[in-house]
Amino acid sequence: MSFEPKIVAFLCNWCSYAGADLAGVSRSKCAPNVMSIRLMCSGGLEPAFVLKAFKEGADGVLVCGCNLGDCHYIDGNYKTLMRMTLLKKLTEQLGIEEPRIRLQWVCASCAEDFVTAVNKITEDVRALGPYRQEKVEVESSSSR
Repeated sequence: MSFEPKIVAFLCNWCSYAGADLAGVSRSKCAPNVMSIRLMCSGGLEPAFVLKAFKEGADGVLVCGCNLGDCHYIDGNYKTLMRMTLLKKLTEQLGIEEPRIRLQWVCASCAEDFVTAVNKITEDVRALGPYRQEKVEVESSSSR
């Protein structure tokens, strides 16, 4: 039995979600591994949500926002870019491989950009195998 990754995608309402919808309406060939969560703006994505996705069983996380300079909330996607840079440093420290998290700018009329991002992260995560959260037990000083 081959491994099929579970990917959680956080999509901004105005561009990325519309691009994903266009991909579906256009019947584009897209990996079926993604569960989409719509956000008003990618800038509102708390890094804790990405970590929670992994904790709850995701093998990969895709974050999509408006193209830089086209955010409906002016600079939300720049906030996303800064947060994702920091998040990747944190997840590296936690042992989450870099290809498991992807940031992609997808405009409302760019269905192919969405399909490409989904297929790429699915392929990359499939090659890595399932995400296995290692449980680190911390020994308290009182239990010695």
